[in-house]
Amino acid sequence: MKNLLTVVMLFVFSTALYAQKDVTKFLGIPVDGTKTAMIQKLKAKGFTPSTWDKNILEGEFNGFDVNVHIVTNNNKVWRIMLADKITQDETGIKIRFNELCRQFENNKKYKSMTDKEQTIPDDEDLSYEMTVNNKRYEAVYYQQLEITDSIAFAKEVRSNLLSEYTEEQLANPSDEIKQEGLEATVLYLMDLCLKKTVWFKIAKHAGEYYITMYYDNEYNHADGEDL
Repeated sequence: MKNLLTVVMLFVFSTALYAQKDVTKFLGIPVDGTKTAMIQKLKAKGFTPSTWDKNILEGEFNGFDVNVHIVTNNNKVWRIMLADKITQDETGIKIRFNELCRQFENNKKYKSMTDKEQTIPDDEDLSYEMTVNNKRYEAVYYQQLEITDSIAFAKEVRSNLLSEYTEEQLANPSDEIKQEGLEATVLYLMDLCLKKTVWFKIAKHAGEYYITMYYDNEYNHADGEDL
């Protein structure tokens, strides 16, 4: 293949993953926009304002009663946080955590980027590990990219490669440049996936445990631009 754009496009077609401006979704709602608009959209899904804070919503999610917190940066929503309303003992929270891992792993909308086992062993002393060793129990997944736009993607990769190669080199790439183009494609796809993080962890309060879950739109997350 003489044209690097063709190489990249073929790779993208084979993955069928690229989505321009594709952001994390919570219950089908993009984690984006203003907090006021997000609250209204969540109300339409059945969530109701808390009696003690109208900015916190309550409702049922995945079979559990939760409080829903909306976090913004520069007036744009970047995180939806869910916190279990009912706490559990150590045995119960292990079961809940491991069941969530199973659900995410079996859901085609999500992907894990680690080979590491994320579930908790049955014989793990949760209290000891969290108190003495400050161990964090969390599992991280990424929402799959949704809309294939291979031309836009290929142009983006090509633009990045132009910082190292000339137009002439990309028009007639060597095997080395072709390989670098493929590697750049993979890295860019991974970066897009990292922008759509969904993760959860075990939190502790008054000797009991609960799950907090986060739907993050990393495009809106603070990255030092206000410093």
